[in-house]
Amino acid sequence: MRAGLFKALINWYPPYIGAGIRLARISDDYRDLLVQMKLRCYNRNYVGTHFGGSLYAMIDPFYMLMLMQVLGSEYMVWDKAATIEFKKPGRGTVSARFLLTDRVIAEIRTQTAEGGKYLPEFRVDITDSNGDLVARGFKTLYIRRKQRSNDAVTH
Repeated sequence: MRAGLFKALINWYPPYIGAGIRLARISDDYRDLLVQMKLRCYNRNYVGTHFGGSLYAMIDPFYMLMLMQVLGSEYMVWDKAATIEFKKPGRGTVSARFLLTDRVIAEIRTQTAEGGKYLPEFRVDITDSNGDLVARGFKTLYIRRKQRSNDAVTH
């Protein structure tokens, strides 16, 4: 899927519209992505700051979706676990950047080359417009190469 189409689909995803979450930028190769959320009357909590569930939703699917595109259909990629630590109240626009380096991709390919599972953990920082840390998320993914079918007979 072209990155531009992916961006449009994410930005029209009803839960993200409702939370005010927006995919602001994505590289053509899916390796660099920026998600933002502005503080609005409909996504703030009782004390007037970003709702914690929306902060988590900002980071939930992106490493999984990015890796599905980067690794291709030969790989199975699933979310396995996640945690989030809230560091300070989020006000204004908050951002989260997702980055997949060549080293990370090479490590995934090496760890899954023999067909075994690999459980990498990714850290995602959510920062405010001053660059201050608002929350830190950790995502553990389940990744493995798909099994090739030996049922097909070649003549």
